[in-house]
Amino acid sequence: MKVDKYEFPDDLYYHKEHTWAKKDGDSIIIGFDDFGVQLAGAIKRITTLEEDEEISKDKPFGTISSGKWTGKLYSPISGEIVEVNEDVVEDEPGTLNEDPYGEGWLLKVTPEDDSELDELMQPGKPDFDEWIKAEIAEHT
Repeated sequence: MKVDKYEFPDDLYYHKEHTWAKKDGDSIIIGFDDFGVQLAGAIKRITTLEEDEEISKDKPFGTISSGKWTGKLYSPISGEIVEVNEDVVEDEPGTLNEDPYGEGWLLKVTPEDDSELDELMQPGKPDFDEWIKAEIAEHT
């Protein structure tokens, strides 16, 4: 789904702080959405918690920085980190600008309870539409 100039794939679940989640077998992949990426500008640095560390829904798991902005990355779900995308986090944070929903993913997590996905927003549903339109109006 495209809203204004921002892409939001329909198969992802979105958190109000611009992270996304996608079911991948027994894991959940987490990333940062296109709106957040475009608002931040050219991503220069990403930090995250490490493998085997626990993350909690609605709590920060890292930071993201561009030349003009630094912000926290909030977890859309609770669980244990099983993989950090070091290609992006350590080596090439700019990949996030180029491909936020593909190569730009940040973490893979074993969820505590994957029903937490149902608490997130999805494109085409009223809560998502209201949220993203308000975000665009406020920040652009």
